[in-house]
Amino acid sequence: MAKSLYETLGVSESATADEIKKAYRKLARKYHPDINKDPEAQEKFKEINAAYEVLSDSEKKAKYDQFGDQMFGGQNFSDFARGQGTDVDLEEILRSMFGGGGGFGGFGGFSSGGGGFNSHQSSRGFGGYGTPDLDIRSKITVPFSVIITGGKHHITTQEGDSFDIKIPAGIKSGETLRVRGKGKSWQGQRGDLLITVEVASSNEYELKGNNLYKSIDIPLKIALFGGKIKVNTPEKEVSLKIPKNTKNGQKFRLKEKGVPDRRGGVRGDLYLIANIILPDVDSLPEDLKSLCESKLPDA
Repeated sequence: MAKSLYETLGVSESATADEIKKAYRKLARKYHPDINKDPEAQEKFKEINAAYEVLSDSEKKAKYDQFGDQMFGGQNFSDFARGQGTDVDLEEILRSMFGGGGGFGGFGGFSSGGGGFNSHQSSRGFGGYGTPDLDIRSKITVPFSVIITGGKHHITTQEGDSFDIKIPAGIKSGETLRVRGKGKSWQGQRGDLLITVEVASSNEYELKGNNLYKSIDIPLKIALFGGKIKVNTPEKEVSLKIPKNTKNGQKFRLKEKGVPDRRGGVRGDLYLIANIILPDVDSLPEDLKSLCESKLPDA
């Protein structure tokens, strides 16, 4: 597999980091436009800087060592660089290639099977081989309550933009929100900000699909003889009627009080699960304690 970045710096593929740096400095002095007035020196200088951008970074170098010139559509790096024209920042291109993103190093069109870049994917790749992946990918964690009521989240991007985004009710962990025009800039183009949302867990509610489950404490007296209790739901406090002879673990359904379905429009339900609270026997009056002990069934 050809390794033309090494050839550009005039070092072997086994060269150490110090050898690569030394070779780069030597060539940079030789071809610097302030020193070398040859018309081709500027392009050579750009090639050298771009090659060093990759080989001086251990992570980028490891990727290049794996894929070699397949990353340039199978071309030699020098031919590829010349094909980008005189107004192209090769260092920026390589930073985009080796940065995070879709596909390999941000290029959705790259195929590790040797197919090079996919020129049909107009939003990825670059030049005749596509354009850089200008999208920025980020992750945020939102409170559990946001999936029920929706909300806002403040974002500050690596491009320096600072703004609020709307979090829709019904969003689930792992879903991605796209904010258009808030990505990286390149030659007059602007990518998008892709935000993967994680929903924080709740100590109060359990989520199953779009349904919510919550445990509610019910005093023994109300469970036995019936009554009403106050229950906090995600939206407001409600009065819940408890029928007599309510059993521990019994469920009460509040229709369409769960999580909204972003696609179907149908809202889930809220299930309240009875947790019967038994009194402390030692706190009961002696006559009641004796009566319970003698009259309550064993099974």
